[in-house]
Amino acid sequence: MYRFADPFFLYLLLIIPILVYFHFKRRSPQTVTLQYSNLNVVKSVGTSRWQRYRQILFAGRMIAIAFLIIALARPQSGSKSEEVTTEGIDIMVALDISSSMLAEDFKPKNRLEVAKIVAEDFVKGRKNDRIGMVVFAGESYTQCPLTLDYGVLLDFIKDVNVGLIEDGTAIGMALANAVNRLRDSKAKSKVIILLTDGRNNAGELHPLTAARLAQAMKVRIYTVGAGSRGTALYPIYDPIFGKRYQRLPVEIDEDLLQQIAKITGGKYFRAVDRSSLEEVFHEIGELEKTKIEVKEFTRYEELFPRYLVIGLVILGLEVVLANTKFRKIP
Repeated sequence: MYRFADPFFLYLLLIIPILVYFHFKRRSPQTVTLQYSNLNVVKSVGTSRWQRYRQILFAGRMIAIAFLIIALARPQSGSKSEEVTTEGIDIMVALDISSSMLAEDFKPKNRLEVAKIVAEDFVKGRKNDRIGMVVFAGESYTQCPLTLDYGVLLDFIKDVNVGLIEDGTAIGMALANAVNRLRDSKAKSKVIILLTDGRNNAGELHPLTAARLAQAMKVRIYTVGAGSRGTALYPIYDPIFGKRYQRLPVEIDEDLLQQIAKITGGKYFRAVDRSSLEEVFHEIGELEKTKIEVKEFTRYEELFPRYLVIGLVILGLEVVLANTKFRKIP
């Protein structure tokens, strides 16, 4: 970006064509003549080849004046810069890994595998947010603490499987663990996404108590009930007959999940298949957008010294040449 800090000085450039006009007008042939008795001596002297290029002096003087005027106008070169301020969100994902998550009503895979895929896509779509994960069944533990290293988090998500913890559904303990991970967070927005397909039947802490703890810590909880309505096929592994399926009722404590979300100012969602689960995480992503402020400013560098130096050098050169090679004797 190029600009002049004092552009009104550029009007002085109009002087140059006026000076050119008067210079050539002065050089126009005059009608007055002088007579000499003998011009042989003058003719014998001849004309110096330097004198034929004397117009260079005038051209140089005009160029020098132009550079000096431009220097007065203070030319500046600017470069644009942006200052980006982000206000990230701290998010803990609490994922149910109880045996019921193996139900195969989220085609083409079971609930847990689909939940992992959707969670991975959710993580990939975030920027500047710290994200962590706790997993729970009969107990709860931290799979990954809050981090900006999404690559590490994605590796941890891939390692999640049923059977890592004693079976059961300890929703209260999962929430308490996630809240504890957000305890020292300085983020203005702290969020827990709880995904489960069952009822709280394990752990020492009631889910509503954990929800009130989250409310006190200003943590918002989005709850997701994952499972088709009615019944679903659950795999059963028999030591004699091997893997077989049994259709069992889907039991999600929606009332409890709604209460948890309401207490903390969050929202409850029901996901009955993969597409609806993807929509749920997309909606949560829209509700929890990272605030980004962009301030644009321009830094200017003063260029007038180089124009001033060039103008003075040309002017000095014109004076030197006028008194040496192009010297004119009246």
